[in-house]
Amino acid sequence: MGGGPNTKPEHLLITLPFPEPKAIIERIKNSHPNIKVTYRNLTTADPFARDQGIPDDTWKDATILVTLAALPHSPSDCPNLELIHFLSAGTNHIANHPIYTDTNITLTTSSGIHGPQISEWVLMTALVHSHRYHELHDLQKTHNWDQTGQQGRLRTIRDNVGQRFGVLGYGSIGRQAGRVFKAMGSDVIAYTASPRPTPESKKDHGFIVPGTGDADGSIPSAWFSGTDKASLHHFLSQDIDHLLVSVPLTKETTHLLGKEEFDILGRQKAFISNISRGQILQQDDLIAALKKGADPEQEGGLRGAALDVTDPEPLPRDSPLWDVPNCIVTPHISGLGVLYVDRAFQVLEVNLVKREKGKELINVVDRKKGY
Repeated sequence: MGGGPNTKPEHLLITLPFPEPKAIIERIKNSHPNIKVTYRNLTTADPFARDQGIPDDTWKDATILVTLAALPHSPSDCPNLELIHFLSAGTNHIANHPIYTDTNITLTTSSGIHGPQISEWVLMTALVHSHRYHELHDLQKTHNWDQTGQQGRLRTIRDNVGQRFGVLGYGSIGRQAGRVFKAMGSDVIAYTASPRPTPESKKDHGFIVPGTGDADGSIPSAWFSGTDKASLHHFLSQDIDHLLVSVPLTKETTHLLGKEEFDILGRQKAFISNISRGQILQQDDLIAALKKGADPEQEGGLRGAALDVTDPEPLPRDSPLWDVPNCIVTPHISGLGVLYVDRAFQVLEVNLVKREKGKELINVVDRKKGY
């Protein structure tokens, strides 16, 4: 931001689809007495809808905005707005809005808060699949102690020790997932768009939940990078047993993984976890690769998949994806948790202090990169 300390009067406008988090707001007021806080509880059915029925004059004197998706209709509605903090990890849902395309208003995200809960989802769903938990749960529901009948199938279980966990998009979520799977005994390798050749370039400079992540980037045994198909295919060819898809959705990453990529992963019968966006994967190609992997008479294919995101969302009831036997589908809930809101505001509070001191903010969106 530049300049010296900034304690001028500010107006923080918060527009969110849940009741006012009074303790958090009181915390902000106590730490920043120069900031006036206004809270608007949105009640529309879709919390990510841009038009939330907020009167245009609500935005006029706001200097800071906290939101999921609700934005002024045009830049002229918010002449004093200097900072927008999103409670989401990304901003792809507002990338075509004039506030994004036609202004220089600083945008920050809540990237960094999702790692703990999403990594637990990744581990949970992978273990549910590998340990045949659905079958065991069915036995319990029918009061059936079928130990003998299960032993043959359960002897095929392979634990995570020595498996290779590939992270496609080594951001905050990928770093925490890498930490978790390394603790399980896996070898972790990372892929990023830009090269990270030095120790400094591998560091995470965003928000980190204490005790989590990979702040210095030391967990991966190997680091790959690039934005072309050849570089991506080189990474996918590293005998990956479990691929985590955690890249942001941009024009360049849309349909990043399709038949070619699934064929490469199929050499190792890989398992895929997608917590990014459904559009990253060619969904029809994914279904075909999963069905191939489930057929004992065919070579290759994917061992399984866990998807918290689909294309489209909500996933239509008649989508064939629901019935693919080696695929776990959940309704975009992996990031939810009781600490979500508090952690999202912690990112804002870090930046409020930095802003007042004239220091560079964290989690700032690079509009050219799209994240």
